[in-house]
Amino acid sequence: MQGVWFRKSAKDEAEKLGLVGWVKNLSNGGVLAEAEGKSVDVERFITWCYKGPENAVVTGVETENVPLEADFGFVIRQ
Repeated sequence: MQGVWFRKSAKDEAEKLGLVGWVKNLSNGGVLAEAEGKSVDVERFITWCYKGPENAVVTGVETENVPLEADFGFVIRQ
């Protein structure tokens, strides 16, 4: 969902958990994120994604294991 600060909130949550990766809006209104870190922290991030920030309406979350493109930090992509 866009317009509810999802990307910024996801970045804040990922940084709080010590994750690296990125998040971006998709043209279809969805949000895509990749995160890497300790498995327990990645699982916490995924759990957070099911709820998102205040005012978000999350209709689904899909996960898959992929090679991460980021080496450090968590960034918002355009």
